[in-house]
Amino acid sequence: MNAKHDWITTPLTADILRGALEWERTEHGLLPHRLPSRARAQCDDGQLAMAESQPSGVRLVFRTRATAIELDTLPTKRVYVGAPPRPDGFYDLLVDGRLARQASVTGGNTLTIDMAKGTAQHASGPSGTLRFADLPDGVKDIELWLPYGETTELLALRTDAPIEPVPDQGRKVWLHHGSSISHGTDAAGPTTIWPALAASLGGVELINLGFGGGALLDPFTARALRDTPADLISVKIGINVVNADLMRLRAFTPAVHGFLDTIREGHPTAPLLVVSPILCPIHEDTPGPSAPDFAALSAGRLRFRAAGDPAERASGKLTLTGIRDALARIVQQRAADDPHLYYLDGRDLYGRSDSAELPLPDELHPDAATHRRMGERFAELAFTANGPFAHGA
Repeated sequence: MNAKHDWITTPLTADILRGALEWERTEHGLLPHRLPSRARAQCDDGQLAMAESQPSGVRLVFRTRATAIELDTLPTKRVYVGAPPRPDGFYDLLVDGRLARQASVTGGNTLTIDMAKGTAQHASGPSGTLRFADLPDGVKDIELWLPYGETTELLALRTDAPIEPVPDQGRKVWLHHGSSISHGTDAAGPTTIWPALAASLGGVELINLGFGGGALLDPFTARALRDTPADLISVKIGINVVNADLMRLRAFTPAVHGFLDTIREGHPTAPLLVVSPILCPIHEDTPGPSAPDFAALSAGRLRFRAAGDPAERASGKLTLTGIRDALARIVQQRAADDPHLYYLDGRDLYGRSDSAELPLPDELHPDAATHRRMGERFAELAFTANGPFAHGA
């Protein structure tokens, strides 16, 4: 702790934490969750447990005259056996809505994942301190966005002046659900994952339920969406269903209907946008599952390949092309009775020409430049002119 400042420690409470659905008190501090405990209890998948505890879109928001801020955290960082080390996750500091600083916290726990063996080992590590000093004087609104890819326990918040919650500014709440692409994989920071950037451009408050590997039409996720207050809702469906080789077309169609039915129980008239997968060349016409490319991994590169057989499409095995066709049919059918339901082809966010210019580095996930492009395009398509969120926002 820097002794030059007269620090004020403020309890970490829900009134300054946004973007999480629930908060767990741990032996160390406060752990934000993006799925409620009832949902977590209904699934023992370690991948989903990791993803929902990673605070994509979660941020501390407060008003203060402070010129120095410290946040003690205990991150949990991922290490993939055989792959290059992952960089520490970034915390983005916004002052009056503009990115002012970006920093990381060293140390923390580690989760070592061996994709060849399908195992994961947890090792404890020390907490760290995030520091921002020499901030502008005067009253200002602070947003401190947490790393999208590191489970982050919040231990203590200190400032050199009192803080208070930012009053409600009347902005609409956008609730979004999707896969690792929505979660933020490989974005430059938590405010530039594509949903966060789109929310900023659209002038709305984001709740991001994008879960790496976890957009699988789970009923408990649909209930979480149903029970979360929101003005605007979007669901980006498809890539994880193919990745996991989870179901055939016969199961997929009623599962999508059921997922949307559940959301509509809690949000009968909110604009609801169904977004199909962005272009992913390896799975456009080749079914899943996705598998690590172990030849690339042996050379120190993390890449994926499509391990399915295209011949199995005839028996209903899913590809991204098939999923887009199915989603378009489903939305067209339901829209006859639901005038607030909309469809967006994910290739309008990232398509053939984008793939030629900005190929997916690991064959599945967009890079930082592509996140920015997708966020800007979504904002243009959804929040402006006659977009589905234009009037709702």
